[in-house]
Amino acid sequence: MGEAIEMFKASKEREDYVRVLDFLPYGRIDDDRPAYQKKPLIQAIGEKSFVLMELTPKKGKEAVMHQRLYIGKGERDIVDHVNCRIRYDELTHAAKAELKHVLAEIVKENEERFLDVYNKSYPITTRLHILDLFPGIGRKFVNMILQERKKGEFTSFEDLSRRVKGLYHPEKIIANRIEEELSEKNVKYRLFTTTV
Repeated sequence: MGEAIEMFKASKEREDYVRVLDFLPYGRIDDDRPAYQKKPLIQAIGEKSFVLMELTPKKGKEAVMHQRLYIGKGERDIVDHVNCRIRYDELTHAAKAELKHVLAEIVKENEERFLDVYNKSYPITTRLHILDLFPGIGRKFVNMILQERKKGEFTSFEDLSRRVKGLYHPEKIIANRIEEELSEKNVKYRLFTTTV
């Protein structure tokens, strides 16, 4: 199992909000039951700990991709109940295709939380820095980020892109790392997710 990096480790709190990855009005395709026994399903991802899950909507309710749904305690508009956590390989093709876009939206909307990745990351070993774990960030960018960081913390993703020439869409870099942690079983260091 992978080692969790304490600084960015997934929250142990229950998810209150999820984002829709796919809506299956007739349930799972691999469900062998007769059509009248199948119930609609929503595949979604939690905003705090990036937990993948399947939900059952209330009767007559539908969900659209990227929609933000409340699943916390109390009255819910669309979701009747949370069925279970699921693994990446249980996602539909459509859900997998939307995942990177939904993750980028979550990261961008929670910029302050995720900016810490660039402002407060640290070396894991003498040869490996947390920033080395991110797809799309090579040693050159790691060094540039660390040099710029000495001049003062980054105030936004836009500030980061402006100060580190050639580093575009820092939110997508983080989203790609989260997707990698969700899709790969043998990730050595987990920054944002936990195992199912």
